[in-house]
Amino acid sequence: MALIKRVTAVFIFCFLALNVFLATTGIASEDKVIAYYFHGSFRCATCTAMEAYSRQAIETNFKDELDSGKLEFKAVNVEEKDNEHFVNDYQLYTKSLILSFAKDGKEIKSKNLDKIWQLARNKQKFIDYVAAEIKGFLEDVN
Repeated sequence: MALIKRVTAVFIFCFLALNVFLATTGIASEDKVIAYYFHGSFRCATCTAMEAYSRQAIETNFKDELDSGKLEFKAVNVEEKDNEHFVNDYQLYTKSLILSFAKDGKEIKSKNLDKIWQLARNKQKFIDYVAAEIKGFLEDVN
């Protein structure tokens, strides 16, 4: 009987320690912003550049948020079968950068960064725009 109590106590201690660890590292949190760059199978130079600029804006300006898991960047081909739903979900009609806030795995809010096409030929303005929009979006959802 003493062995069962000891094993139970060790199990409970390990369970609690793991939960404290996950909570302090942010891993337990399901709240996150995902920056989706949506594209098709055909990739022109401008579309490829917009993905690269988006990735650079995020990796340069939001390292802490990326490291903590509060922000993710995902490039998604909407022509692949499992991704076709995004076209309807976000009313996509062209290559797009969408910010999506999910809480406990369910999307609460999204925003289409619709000026990326206007800024596609100016890398720095593009990056500044994306960084400012993400910063504002993160502030709004926190």
